[in-house]
Amino acid sequence: MTATPDAPHAPDARAPRWHPRRLLRGAPRTALIAATVGALLGAGVTAWRTESGPFARAAGWCGGTFDDADVERLFRGSPDVTGARLPLWESRRSLSGPTGTCRLTTDTWQVTVRVHRLDTRYAGAGRWADEFLGARLSPLGGGLLGMASDTRAWLALPDGCVGRADRGEGPTVVDVVNGSGNPGDEVDVRDRAVLARSVVRAVNALTRQEGCLGTVADPVEDLPAPPEHRDEAADAFCGIKGLRLPGKRAYEEYRPLITEGAGPVRTCDRGNGPDRPDLRLMTVSDPRLAQVFDRLATDAGTPVQHDRGRGVVRADLGVFRAECPTGPVVFLVAAEDGDRAGDVRALLPGYVRAEAARVGCGELRITLPDASV
Repeated sequence: MTATPDAPHAPDARAPRWHPRRLLRGAPRTALIAATVGALLGAGVTAWRTESGPFARAAGWCGGTFDDADVERLFRGSPDVTGARLPLWESRRSLSGPTGTCRLTTDTWQVTVRVHRLDTRYAGAGRWADEFLGARLSPLGGGLLGMASDTRAWLALPDGCVGRADRGEGPTVVDVVNGSGNPGDEVDVRDRAVLARSVVRAVNALTRQEGCLGTVADPVEDLPAPPEHRDEAADAFCGIKGLRLPGKRAYEEYRPLITEGAGPVRTCDRGNGPDRPDLRLMTVSDPRLAQVFDRLATDAGTPVQHDRGRGVVRADLGVFRAECPTGPVVFLVAAEDGDRAGDVRALLPGYVRAEAARVGCGELRITLPDASV
């Protein structure tokens, strides 16, 4: 983000669909409040610089979220954490929900932990979706709304504890970023496991502070094999049989990276970096996460109309938000720039049709308006 990487993906309406399920057992005490986030993440700035390192002196990192062993794993055993910045958060709930950040640093490494509500105006169209929904990340499994790679991980707080977001609001998530540098071609499974466990620890710390019953279990055993670049047939673009891209492309674009494992998101990235690939095809089938793309589906561009949904198409983007039996589902084809307008238009209708069948939306055929409109 490798089971049979060379096999093309054939959409099948009978395939089992992924469904979110209740993550915590027992009744929540109250809704999560901003004071909880303050207790978890702390405030102010504290720095340690000692010859023996800070681990022996730290009672708990990020307001008690991590113990010394957790921090050692995050920093690959390094005892030289020179600073812990426990930021800046408001003592009351912000307009976007509970927020907070913790940042741990060494001379060459940085780990950042945040809690925040995904903004339906910007998260789907901005940096968060670029970074946290890429094909390099794997679904956490077990019904969790979250993903992990060797450089970042995220997990939504359970609805049963914090209360379901209002209509038009995205879920509240904790995300962790390992800022040690650019990732290699292959996902490091050890680092992925560390980040998956870290984001679960952060969520459990939040819910424990609030007095919610139950915890999220260790997700590592449910992680699929990490994604690998695949070879593909000319008539199975992004592993989807029958989907074609017009014209010829450079060799590396015939080895896409595709999300492995059943989960809330399936992404196919092609070319260049993992955060801003040359071309990305993505299906968001979790209704809570799909809300994050509401504005993008009605933003600037030529409208795409259908009795089961709506979307837009423009030179660098085609997106369609469909109403399905499981709730809203978003289908997206995004290019790095406007030079691939023909590719976006050529791929979007077939991609929506194939993926709608795969995720249980049934037959869904959209027609794009004329390019001159």
